[in-house]
Amino acid sequence: MSQLENLISIPITIDKKSRVADVIKIMLGKKIGRVLVTENEKITSIVTEKDLGLFLLKDKSDRTLQQIPLSELTKSVLTISQLEDIQKCAKKMLENSIGSLGVMSQGKDIVGIITKTDLVRDFAQNHQNEKIVGEFMSADYYWVYWDAILSKVVSKMSENRISRLIVRNKDDIPIGIITFRDLFNLVMSMGSQRDTIFPKSFESEQGLGKTLQADEVMRNEIITVSYYDDLAKACQLLLSNKINGVGVLSDKGDLIGILSKTDIIKAISTLN
Repeated sequence: MSQLENLISIPITIDKKSRVADVIKIMLGKKIGRVLVTENEKITSIVTEKDLGLFLLKDKSDRTLQQIPLSELTKSVLTISQLEDIQKCAKKMLENSIGSLGVMSQGKDIVGIITKTDLVRDFAQNHQNEKIVGEFMSADYYWVYWDAILSKVVSKMSENRISRLIVRNKDDIPIGIITFRDLFNLVMSMGSQRDTIFPKSFESEQGLGKTLQADEVMRNEIITVSYYDDLAKACQLLLSNKINGVGVLSDKGDLIGILSKTDIIKAISTLN
């Protein structure tokens, strides 16, 4: 089992005094799901894409993205020693329902970050032909119809604390996917982030929430794997497309589940 010190990523950081608009721009620009937060040049907390999305959907103030301090939604960084193995790291992520851990040096400083993506990459490289997708996929997934108005879409994401929804057409066939990243892109493309109020863009009678449907926001392609595919192969697909989940197809071509990075972390936690 690999030790974490071989997998540590150099963290992308942002100063705690920054604004929400600043961290969204970093996440979109670098296609990442989390940023470590520094105070006096030391890493002290973290902000994730999912936490950011859920916070913004619940914030009912009239503040723009540029007015909301980043400090309102940061969380403490859970840590692990750089000498620990991958299996222990995976178990700690699952126990705490998180996607990353700060990596501590023997001097007790945070020297890097280990993410689900890092663990998925290690699995793809070192565990080929050991597990199949169907062993670890999630059979249940959240979805909406193509004509659901955007306010209903974001309400469903907020109520269920999820970061993605499958979109179905009138025949119940999956035709697309909506993620928090798609919502961030939509809002930031509306104009200056200084003038954009994230939640009310989706909830107001005149805003996007009442005028856009799910099929106007979704990504049309659902990247898929088959039930009996090698799990390591599925990992490579996630990595090459920089996505967090893929659809799982039956032998008949029906969507029967979702395989996410969290599902792969569960597989890693079972390794000997």
